[in-house]
Amino acid sequence: MDIKLTGRKALITGGSKGLGLAIARTFAAAGADVAIMARREGPLHDAVATIGARPGQQVLPVAGDVRHTADIAAGFALVTQALGHVDILVNNAGTSNAHPFETVTDAQWQEDLDLKLFAAIRLIRLAWPQMKERKWGRIINVLNIGAKAPRPASAPTSVTRAAGMALTKVLAGEGAPHGILVNALLVGFIESDQWVQRAAKLGVPLTDFLAKMGKEIPMGRVGSAQEFANVACFMASDAASYITGTAINVDGDRSPVV
Repeated sequence: MDIKLTGRKALITGGSKGLGLAIARTFAAAGADVAIMARREGPLHDAVATIGARPGQQVLPVAGDVRHTADIAAGFALVTQALGHVDILVNNAGTSNAHPFETVTDAQWQEDLDLKLFAAIRLIRLAWPQMKERKWGRIINVLNIGAKAPRPASAPTSVTRAAGMALTKVLAGEGAPHGILVNALLVGFIESDQWVQRAAKLGVPLTDFLAKMGKEIPMGRVGSAQEFANVACFMASDAASYITGTAINVDGDRSPVV
């Protein structure tokens, strides 16, 4: 099966590194025009250079902090001006933020909700009318397996991600009559910048660090960002035309919940 996104316009948040960058590269390779949104301009421009663009194809860097409504509005306006509209929205911005419940402050709860839930809500609100008018749209919410199977000391992340899964289901029902498909991809242990940084902080070689993580996974290894991006590309394509309202684990069977 040949997965193509030719002519589609995609916006990916958290797109300058890790999973977001892998998704952007894969979408661009499949033929989409791609906008990547992240906070820092330097990494954004580096990411654009690594993605590359074919003649006539656009790869657009958009600097903005999705925790802030004004940045979302300005960034989305820039994308619309450059690309015309958004067909595919990938809400990927986020970070792991897991602590024992009694240690989490109101400020930490609010920051996590702003970054992972309200950012998605605000971006979807902007993209929705365009998708509805065109009778075609794909929204992919990148969550983690804690949304289905939260572990102790995983607040606020697991709670916010669970809300994101509920949002996915609500929107899937509303979008289906208009050709808008809404799904979530749940991350398990996938090799990304956060694990690179964690290994460096501990002074442990990355290969050893990832090998130890892999022992917790039935498949015996950590997944790659490209493997995750492959699933996202399929879900964004016409090949996934009868899939909506799902939350798919991309985790090597680490989650105890289907």
